[in-house]
Amino acid sequence: MRNRTLGQGLEVSEQGLGCMGMSAWYGETDEKESIATIHRALELGIFFLDTADIYGMEPGENEQLVGKAIESRRDEVVLATKFGNAVDGEGKRSVRGTPDYVHEAIDRSLKRLNVDHVDLYYQHRVDKTVPIEETVGAMKELVEAGKVRHIGLSEASPETIRRAHAVHPVTALQTEYSLWTRDPESNEVLDTVRELGIGFVAYSPLGRGFLTGQYRSPDDFADDDFRRYQPRFKGENFARNLELVARVEELAQEQSVTPAQLALAWVLARGDDIVPIPGTKRRTYLEENAAAGEVELSEEDLQQLEEAFPLDAVRGDRYADMSTIDS
Repeated sequence: MRNRTLGQGLEVSEQGLGCMGMSAWYGETDEKESIATIHRALELGIFFLDTADIYGMEPGENEQLVGKAIESRRDEVVLATKFGNAVDGEGKRSVRGTPDYVHEAIDRSLKRLNVDHVDLYYQHRVDKTVPIEETVGAMKELVEAGKVRHIGLSEASPETIRRAHAVHPVTALQTEYSLWTRDPESNEVLDTVRELGIGFVAYSPLGRGFLTGQYRSPDDFADDDFRRYQPRFKGENFARNLELVARVEELAQEQSVTPAQLALAWVLARGDDIVPIPGTKRRTYLEENAAAGEVELSEEDLQQLEEAFPLDAVRGDRYADMSTIDS
């Protein structure tokens, strides 16, 4: 596994590991297998781990799992977590970015992870009621206090990115990006981070698993799998999107690789400043994903993939509620 550099100096593995599904929202969970998956990732040279304080059936559950997995191995890991999605006592979710909340959130995360600092701390969603300068000002204070090494944003617009970067250097911008979601190419986000020297972390690089070719019907998802209720996975949208995946499957067969490996190879080929963080909770899929780094794509291969998945080809919004996406 090769390494890449985010921003002006955060070295990470070429692929990261998204840990969200280990604790919630993608069907059954298995803590023992999840921890074994994290350990296997480290063996394979994947040391960039991604979590958030909201991940889990209860807030903080995934951070606790990751903390348990890296106990006594902290120095082997580049650890990223996020704040901003708050849940009140009644389970109601809101986006919060006030300075006081930023300080409270990091202390809770450090305790759950059982570490004294995180390497990369993202604002998970932009609080549109708080000037980004105030939120990033508080994040800068965390860097000065030694609790955070680098700061990042997630799902932020070009204007927000610029304003944030003027307060303190932003090391990474995390946004959904894959053949299935090419918005960053058309909404100027990718151009903006490249202009400013900010790294790009691509979450859901396998289209929430859709690009693997494993799913043929919405009924393939468990009742507690959140994908079952998202627009792209419903009815006519699902059928149309499945037609797009069929072409990826054909191209993967020609290359003697899996559709997942081909889709990940496409993301990796988009630039050395892009780091995909495919999520998985099983060692088998982790090993399959890791092998994508060895897939060599020619210009012709890339052109065929882009023809298979042109901009705006996918049917349906990314989320049922897009109101928290900064645009």
